[in-house]
Amino acid sequence: MTDIEIQRHLAPNGQGWLLGLKQTVAPGRLDPTRRPLAIVPGFGMNAFIFGYHPRGRSMEAYLADAGFEVWSVDMRNQGQSVCDGGTRRYGLKELGLLDLGVAVDHILAHTRTTATAVDLVGCSLGATLCFIQAALARRPRVGALVCMGGPLHLGTMHPLIRAALVSPRLIGLLPFRGTRRLAEVALPLLTHVPWLLNVYLHPHIVDLSKAAELAKTVEDPNRFLNRELAEWVGTKDLFIDGRNLTEEFERRVTGPLLSVVANGDGIVPRDAALSAYEHGRMAVNELLAVGTDAVPIAHADLFISDYAEEWLFKPMSEWLRTQNAARATASTG
Repeated sequence: MTDIEIQRHLAPNGQGWLLGLKQTVAPGRLDPTRRPLAIVPGFGMNAFIFGYHPRGRSMEAYLADAGFEVWSVDMRNQGQSVCDGGTRRYGLKELGLLDLGVAVDHILAHTRTTATAVDLVGCSLGATLCFIQAALARRPRVGALVCMGGPLHLGTMHPLIRAALVSPRLIGLLPFRGTRRLAEVALPLLTHVPWLLNVYLHPHIVDLSKAAELAKTVEDPNRFLNRELAEWVGTKDLFIDGRNLTEEFERRVTGPLLSVVANGDGIVPRDAALSAYEHGRMAVNELLAVGTDAVPIAHADLFISDYAEEWLFKPMSEWLRTQNAARATASTG
């Protein structure tokens, strides 16, 4: 692996938050004709995990070494973001339209590339935020989309998750504190009852000996966002300001889409992870299935398992390189 340069940025979102952005580049490998990548974390997490792998190269390091300028985005109340008078009362609209729009603008203002659009890599609920930006923003500056186990439309849910979200009003009242510390303590203990962990990760292919490091990506869930998610479970389709996200996605999103589906994912079931692929009307709409019968891959396995580089980072990198090459060919043809 070549030398990696990392720069951290703070981007004001105009609502009392400075969004944390991490720029990762391998100067000797960077292809400035490619669009920069923005990796967007999901629910109850931050972007730390994209720069960490317990036994190998992280997603950020792999993609930077492959010639991409890589940005990881912490939205309000995540990771490296800073509260500057802002409120914690927000939902998917504020995250997907405002915060992600601010992040895209900041990336394009500070990129070392010649690009005028950003490729978005959304992880879990982060993919939903990418769909919101691409489908609902007035002038989205989005190139290709990578959906990593993220829903556009909700169908069946894991029984435990459905039970937890059965009452939007109740879940919206409950505060959550100390989630990171709980994860740090619980992860090593749960290796003795792996069936409890398997909906999220498989201990035999993920090194859990550094639980304190892995737990750095955990954030306390936001109760207002919890309520909105519970309402979404009931309606199946997500509505933002009265607009059906699925319908707007079908109508407006034309850029390339790669949907990544893990065969052992118990957090976002297969039909939800496939929903963007099935509703997409773009010319390039492809599917990457990760995992085998012998080695099932769960939600977090995509980022931190022993197979993450071979089964996800490499094919995703190749797909993104191909889409950039196709755009360059089309623009010169």
